[in-house]
Amino acid sequence: MPARVGTRSTRTSAAVSHKASNATLNSRASAASRISSSNIDIPEEAPDSELRRQVCAIFRDAQKTTATHRKLVVNLRKIHEACCYEPTRPNKSAPTDFHEPDFNNEFTRCVLRVMPVKKSEGVGEKTIRFVGLFLRHANDKDNELLGEEDVDASTMPETPSTRLTTQVMEAILPLLTAKDKFVRYRSTQLISHVINSLDAIDDDLFQKLRYGLQKRIRDKEAMVRSQAVLGLGRLAGNQVEGMVNSDDSDDDAETGLLEKLLEVLQNDPSADVRRSLLVNLPILPNTLPYLLERARDSDPATRRAVYSRLLPALGDFRHLSLSMREKLLRWGLRDRDENVRKAAGRLFRERWIEDCAGVNQPEEGENPTEPAPPSLDGLLELLERIDIVNSGVENGVALEAMRGFWEGRPDYRNAVEFTENFWETLSAESIFIARSFNDFCRSEGNGKYESLIEEKLPEVTKLAFYLERYLNVLMEAIRRVNNQDNVEDDEEEDTVEQEFIVEQLLHIILTLDYSDEVGRRKMFALLRQTLSIPELPDEITKLTIGVLRDICAPDTAGEKEFCSVVLEAVADVHDTIVDESAIGDGEESFHSARSEVSGDSTPTKSGKHDKDTNLSEEEAREKAIREIMINMKCLHIVQCMLSNVEGTLQQNDHLVSMLNNLVVPAVRSHEAPVRERGLVCLGLCSLLDRPLAEENLTLFMHFFSKGHAALQITALQILTDILNVHGAQLLSANPTLLKVYIRALRSGSKNPEVQGAATVAVCKLLLGRVVTEHDTSAELLKTLIVAYFDPSTAGNQSVRQALNYFLPVFCFSRAENQELMASVALDALHALYNVREGLDDDDIDVDDEMASLSTIGACLVDWTDPRKCYTPGIPMDADKKNVNGDVHLDLARDILEKLNSNFSKEEKKVIAPLLGKLYISPASTEDKIRDLYEDVSTAVEENLLSDATGRNALYKIHVSLGKIVNQLGEQDKMSRRSGSRSVSLAPSDDKTITEDVTVIREPAIEEEQEDGAQGEGDTSTTIRRSEGDSLVEDLLTDGE
Repeated sequence: MPARVGTRSTRTSAAVSHKASNATLNSRASAASRISSSNIDIPEEAPDSELRRQVCAIFRDAQKTTATHRKLVVNLRKIHEACCYEPTRPNKSAPTDFHEPDFNNEFTRCVLRVMPVKKSEGVGEKTIRFVGLFLRHANDKDNELLGEEDVDASTMPETPSTRLTTQVMEAILPLLTAKDKFVRYRSTQLISHVINSLDAIDDDLFQKLRYGLQKRIRDKEAMVRSQAVLGLGRLAGNQVEGMVNSDDSDDDAETGLLEKLLEVLQNDPSADVRRSLLVNLPILPNTLPYLLERARDSDPATRRAVYSRLLPALGDFRHLSLSMREKLLRWGLRDRDENVRKAAGRLFRERWIEDCAGVNQPEEGENPTEPAPPSLDGLLELLERIDIVNSGVENGVALEAMRGFWEGRPDYRNAVEFTENFWETLSAESIFIARSFNDFCRSEGNGKYESLIEEKLPEVTKLAFYLERYLNVLMEAIRRVNNQDNVEDDEEEDTVEQEFIVEQLLHIILTLDYSDEVGRRKMFALLRQTLSIPELPDEITKLTIGVLRDICAPDTAGEKEFCSVVLEAVADVHDTIVDESAIGDGEESFHSARSEVSGDSTPTKSGKHDKDTNLSEEEAREKAIREIMINMKCLHIVQCMLSNVEGTLQQNDHLVSMLNNLVVPAVRSHEAPVRERGLVCLGLCSLLDRPLAEENLTLFMHFFSKGHAALQITALQILTDILNVHGAQLLSANPTLLKVYIRALRSGSKNPEVQGAATVAVCKLLLGRVVTEHDTSAELLKTLIVAYFDPSTAGNQSVRQALNYFLPVFCFSRAENQELMASVALDALHALYNVREGLDDDDIDVDDEMASLSTIGACLVDWTDPRKCYTPGIPMDADKKNVNGDVHLDLARDILEKLNSNFSKEEKKVIAPLLGKLYISPASTEDKIRDLYEDVSTAVEENLLSDATGRNALYKIHVSLGKIVNQLGEQDKMSRRSGSRSVSLAPSDDKTITEDVTVIREPAIEEEQEDGAQGEGDTSTTIRRSEGDSLVEDLLTDGE
């Protein structure tokens, strides 16, 4: 169809009018939405015509549903062609008296009518989708008509559809800066949608659209910014492609857009904007780190989009680095939002396994084919790709990933087979498959999968033989490495892998049922023999001792048998020190462990001394180091044993002997590593015997005072465990112990790790109600509050996070805790006031360094709010309007005392506004309400406060208390008249009530009066309830 020749007369119609009047809009559009605030240039209204009626009818139908959009697009294209091309077969129904500018004007006119439509109106979204679909269809049709003419042209050919696109975009571009936010939103949305719909845009128009959208990424409305980044993401992708294919492109301009979008991705406050950029930015080597960084976004939906949209679109996960794979898996599976965890688990078990097990990967843009059948090789490769030797340890993420894998892939669960060949050729990946499968079947489904274990895993005896085999391989590898001076990396990696295999076997053995006596005996003998190997790695030693304790009976006799077996192994290990000498005394070996090189020797047996003098200095050094290592190994075995013992120390002769011959000499050793490990063992022994703990409290405190940071943390943990086990009476009997905790909590800048450990320890003691003595608890709690708001702890996240959880939970869990918080609140606020005063410096912005005192006061009031405290029998989300509010009455009395004290005027300005934030409950104790009301009335009469904010707060609590007192007085009168109850009043109470009524009639702030009115409505209900409670109590008392 040839292009229409220009000899035909055309109507000259201005594309844009300079009139801003809204009268040009038809009445229907004007009624639909209000655009008085936007300066929209509307084309001049031409007389009504057949073309307008047909175009408007199509747009009207397009608003209703998207199901008919394709049909409507075809119909509108026919009208477009009739106006732009000479018809080859004239159609009577098509408008033949109109030219291309007429159609373009009518089309633009209809598009402009969409601009003021609010975001909540679905018709706007449907119409914009229709416009984008039509422009794409028109461009495709025009390109087909051009054929092969301009295939090699360097410029974009001009067609009716490109002219229409340009005219529409030119009309919409000025609206990007309109005052009306919905006009800016719709114009940005339309431009972004058209950009994402078309394959090519004219260069000049491209620059204008990019410039206009760049302005909108700083718009104050998040919905506008979200639409702007949709279009700019596509433009940035095209620009990067152009930079790759062009040598003369403007690198600064093209990379500048990408940098701006990455900056928006990192810093935009709206989660919708960040999420839009996440899924629309091109995935490039320089953008990928910023995109993956969104896995730590504050918005759960954005984090979920990383796992559900970005990473699947990325393709084969093996292109990511090993560390990034592990991080993404750990971040996703341990996310606090359940939907993110599900998305990460689905990504691992559905997409990543397909990358390893799938035969043909789908091309970009294609839907994934059917999932590949279960493949053990694919699963082995997947575990290798996430570095299972490091991620499969106790706190690694691989266990969580495989737990979700077995749960979500029943095909693998049923298909996996553990044949004899499998066990004879174990690798780190294959043994982890068996271990994770065993853990899943035993812990999930309430025993539903126990049959799979019986079916697929070997019995105890076979596992004992497999363990013995791989233990021998490990020991040979360790000895081979120890005997070599220059160890190659391959040999060291092989040793680490063999150690991992033995660890996973022990994890499986730890869950077995030892009712089979033959298997039990075989396993017991093997583990007893294994424990005597001095070179056995620490983690395997720990697991071996755990299995031995599981094999022995759980009663006292079984525990004694367990201790005797382990201590026999300790003796065997210890004997390796004295194999070359005739010394058999265990305590002597600890003295000999002191290095002669350092000169810290003590008198030992003369034979030993004479023999050592014959050794060279190098040999003596090696011998001393060897002895230290053996002693450390013995102490580690003892430490693991004590962690599995629950009985009393004095009732177990083996433990008493071990304490005297091994632990005490270790604590007295001059070698720091031996001494510190001996300290841990002594702490574990103290948990089993209270007198021993009392004797050694001073020793543990000495280690805290004189030790380095790591030793201080160890001492604090030991002291806290002792208090948890033996009670806080030890804290009361040793005032120095409280000073240890206070000193540790205040050691911020010097030792932040010690402060973090002390914070966690004190939080446990308070939350577990181990420490209940009021003065001690108050001192500890006050120190925690000061540490929470102190700017010196701003960089210590372990302290801030622990207290961020502890303080609300502690206060809202028990009413007694709220009372304790209220008793120390003002003292803590005073301490923080002094801290803030100390920050007053011209070089420091105090507000940036520390929260304002009003914010701190609001937190303290909120933590003591009785409505938020847990009450047994009442759900946490229940509306607790009528609860006992004595805690806030006590806090108000304390505030009044401080206001009457010699506090500075500035500090009183901080404290006084807290009165207006307190919750005054009519269900509180009547005597406290009356007493506080008298004090507040006195403060009002004496004009205690001079600043307006403080006076308003005082008036507010005065009004609230007065209304409650009046209600109580009326209730007392009614009770006396009815004779139903007997209430005795002091002679002065009547006078007080009369005075109270007078005070209530004083003018107050309207907002306060409204609040008081609401409280008055609640009061009547509360009083009736309290009457019922008192009546029941009276009846019960009479019955007694």
